[in-house]
Amino acid sequence: MKELANLIISRLPTEIQYGDTRVMSETNETIIVKNGKVENVEITETSGFGVRVLLNGGWGFASSSKLDKGAVDSIIKQTINIAWASGIAKSAKGVELTPSPKVEGYYKTPYKEDPFKVPLEEKVALLLEIDKILKQSPYIKVAEAMISSKRVKKVFASTDGSIIEQEILISGANITATAIEDSELQIRSYGNFGTAGYEFVRSLDLLGNAQRVREEAGSLLKAKPCPAGKMEIIIDSDLMVLQVHESIGHAVELDRVLGTEASYAGSSFVTIDKLNKFKYGSEIVNITADANVPKGLGTFGWDDEGVPAQDTPIIRDGIFTGYLSSRDTAPIIKRQSSGAMRASSWNRIPLIRMTNVNLEPGEWKLDNLIADTKKGLFLQTNKSWSIDDKRENFQFGVELAREIKNGQLGEIVKDATYTGYTPEFWGNCNAICNRDYWKMYGTMNCGKGEPGQIMYVGHGTTPARFKNVQVGVFKK
Repeated sequence: MKELANLIISRLPTEIQYGDTRVMSETNETIIVKNGKVENVEITETSGFGVRVLLNGGWGFASSSKLDKGAVDSIIKQTINIAWASGIAKSAKGVELTPSPKVEGYYKTPYKEDPFKVPLEEKVALLLEIDKILKQSPYIKVAEAMISSKRVKKVFASTDGSIIEQEILISGANITATAIEDSELQIRSYGNFGTAGYEFVRSLDLLGNAQRVREEAGSLLKAKPCPAGKMEIIIDSDLMVLQVHESIGHAVELDRVLGTEASYAGSSFVTIDKLNKFKYGSEIVNITADANVPKGLGTFGWDDEGVPAQDTPIIRDGIFTGYLSSRDTAPIIKRQSSGAMRASSWNRIPLIRMTNVNLEPGEWKLDNLIADTKKGLFLQTNKSWSIDDKRENFQFGVELAREIKNGQLGEIVKDATYTGYTPEFWGNCNAICNRDYWKMYGTMNCGKGEPGQIMYVGHGTTPARFKNVQVGVFKK
């Protein structure tokens, strides 16, 4: 792979402004058990290389699944032709890249146990045992358990002289119980993914959580509906993942802000005139994009432009302070790249993607926070989401909620939803739990780009409280 990457760079014509290549291989394993049967055992491998060049202000990209020297010249020619055609557009003129020093580096995900060496029989047996526990209720009509592993090896080389080798390993699992009675259906789930070995799957204690998931799914069938009105809510860390992802993470991707992603999933209300001025949340809200956090799905050594992993302050004391950016977007805001360019595979061009966009911990203990809340809801695990194309107005549904009355957790309520306007919602954040409750979560299905790319990103979060939030169905 390294030899091929060097060859590609050596064959690029001298008239280009810049060029890079990624030579990659990827192995995926997914095992799914559903209702007592092994529904899917899938092991896939893919490999290839992509070439990207900047010529006369236009980007070109092409790729091939053939990891041989014979494909190099034809792919380079195709890339150059695409760049030339892109440069014809007036809007593409004047592309400036932030400087990138020559790098020769190697990065490998730290892990203890290679998931691809754990016997398939052991994984299937675990999933079948989980399925058996989930089905120990007449209400659970669909039980599903899944274990997934991914290994990505890639070599990056550029005309700046960089040559970088990386190996990213991802492990994780998820379990879901669907409870049905008459026309009522309720879901409860549990799981997580991280850059780690199979020890990450073992740490999830899937067997220990299966009983809780089963019981909570059944309890939701008997629960009373979510009340409607404005009240305080405490969002648990696993649900906070979606809140950060949708109302902050996507909103601060600089390509969306500049309009180049608008046709796929909208732009952003966080326009560049707001940088260092806009009040995004209350003074206790601090958000950081950090590609160095252990086990985060957005953790790596260098991004797909050869920019080193780094932490970028996004919100500080409630004020918007930074974007997720690339080498060609950062100069527009007179900054250096934040190292957020990633491609989902060898046949996709790099895009600005979230790394690990994290809510920094506050000072509260969760028990004290609940005790301090007179009336509200404690919300866990996302079930549905909706947000407008500028990331301002949203409505999220949750799997499980509990009433809070006079500082005590009360009954389970079902079909809970909450609605908000992003800056107002974060402005109403009045308490955040401390580091003891902070946890890293992985999202494996973040979509973006045309053609589409599914990327894995991370979020470190902790429970937080928000005042004056509309929950349930709004009634005039």
